[in-house]
Order: sequence, then C-alpha cells, then structure tokens
Amino acid sequence: MSAITPLHDETLHARLEAAMGQVNRVLLGKPRQVKLAFTCLIAGGHLLLEDVPGVGKTTLAHALAASFALEFQRVQFTSDLLPSDIIGVSVYERETGQFRFHPGPIFTGLLLADEINRATPKTQSALLEAMAESQVTVDGQTHALPQPFFVVATQNPLDLAGTFPLPDSQLDRFMLRVSLDYPDATAERALLTGSDRRDLLAQLSPQLDNTGLNELSRRAQGVTASSALLDYLQALLAASRRHADIRVGLSPRAGLALLGAARAWAMLSGRSHVIPEDIQALFVPLAAHRLVTTRGASGESLARALLADVAVD
Repeated sequence: MSAITPLHDETLHARLEAAMGQVNRVLLGKPRQVKLAFTCLIAGGHLLLEDVPGVGKTTLAHALAASFALEFQRVQFTSDLLPSDIIGVSVYERETGQFRFHPGPIFTGLLLADEINRATPKTQSALLEAMAESQVTVDGQTHALPQPFFVVATQNPLDLAGTFPLPDSQLDRFMLRVSLDYPDATAERALLTGSDRRDLLAQLSPQLDNTGLNELSRRAQGVTASSALLDYLQALLAASRRHADIRVGLSPRAGLALLGAARAWAMLSGRSHVIPEDIQALFVPLAAHRLVTTRGASGESLARALLADVAVD
C-alpha cells in the first residue's frame, strides 16, 4: 500500500467519504452495513459479522483494511485451532539459553477471525484479553498489540454443523453485530455482470492511515451528548434490566459502547451532537447479541421491543 500524506483538517472529510465510497463499490447494496462498520472502527470497537457463507463478510474486512492502510491478517478458525496459533508462542533458544516470544497473527492492525464459532471455546477465549485491553499475556509476560487494533469476526448461523456458540463474555467484546444478508436484485445483477471482487479489492487504495483514523476517533469523542440524550440512553439500559423476558440486561460497558458508537455515527452523519435517532439506529446491532434472554426469546426482537417501549422525552 502506498504512503498517505498527512491530512489537513479540510481534507479529512473528503478522505473519509472516499474511503466509504470505495468500500461501497466493492460491497454493493449495503450502505447501512458499511456505515456501521466504519462506526465500529472509529469508535474503537470490534465487529461481529453473522450470516450465511458467501454474502461478502470477508470482502468487507479486506476493503476496510485496504481503505485505512491497516496491516491485515486472516485466521481461519477450525476445531483444532489452538490459542498459541493466534497469540504466538515462546520458543527456547539454545544459543542464548532463553525463551523468545514469537508473535502470532493477532499482532496486526485488522484481524479477520473467520468463522470464529467453528473453534472451541478455549481457542475463542484467546481473544478476550486482546479485544478488551489491546494486549496479550504469554508465560507471565504482557505484550502490547499494535494500535489501532480491530477485530472483524465472521460467524456462521448456529444451526450449521460444527459450530460452538460464543460465550457471553466473548459476545460482549464485540461493539456491534451486523448481518449483511442477501443482496437485492439490482445489486446481485451488478455482482453477476461486474468485475471479480478479488480484482476490485486489489485495486483499492488507502484513503486514511493511522493518523487520519486517530483524528476521526478524537473528533468522534468530542461529539456532544446532551443530558436529555443521556437520560434516554439510561432509560433503555434500565428497561433491558427489568424486562420479564431478559435474564441479563445491558451492562454499564454496553452503555459506554452505545454512547461511543452513537457519537461516531453522528459524526459520520455530519453532525456535532448526538440525537435520539442515532441511538435508535445503533441499539439493535449493539444490544441484541448482549441480551441474555429467557424462554428462547430472540435478542433482536427484544431489542426492538425495548426501543418501542422506551419513549423519547
């Protein structure tokens, strides 16, 4: 990838629009999902893509890495994958008489954890510390991960053979869960008649680098959230904790993630303040996978019910 010249304030928005535009040209007909992915990256979260194979999950991860000049590593999760295959391993060196740590693929800018729920819970847990604290601990030694560090995980539906459900602690590490779904007829015809996605990915150029991404994150953190907006956010959190069909509601960490994502979404929408519609746009992809439900209820349907039940004052 070619180097990017330092960004001036007046060019940052144009570069951001160019990055979103080229990702949308690769992932056709999914502007909302692309905006959600950008929101997650700018807000410092991690993204879980849940859908059937072949709808563009891997393509989206590649396009994000190319657009932000992020070093990219892909790990195909399988049932025999070990934690050391992801994190790395300490190897004894006879010449020095010491152990030397050999970093694994997790030491990258964007890690694609492909089909994460095909690995065992033991291997899935290898990502917990990394996603929460941007570091890993091996043999008592802590190793910081590169910054930025962004995990995009893909997950097959749980009714497919050979899958292990992600534990609640793992799901909580993902800021947003997004489904790409099948393309509409127009987008699918463009896919059928257009260039191969691999060729298009190879043509992508970086529009932003670490400096630009850090500046976007800084600006997002500065987006105003009024007291009334925080009241609405807290009302949604409280409603999730007392709903009869929800055994475990949204945690304070989920509330912080919702606020951070709403600020990034508002910035991407061209506003310097958060409005209730930002919270509403993000609540289902942020909350549905975190809700521990009873009686087999769907987290997505309950998240939508919470939005309908909690009024905006």
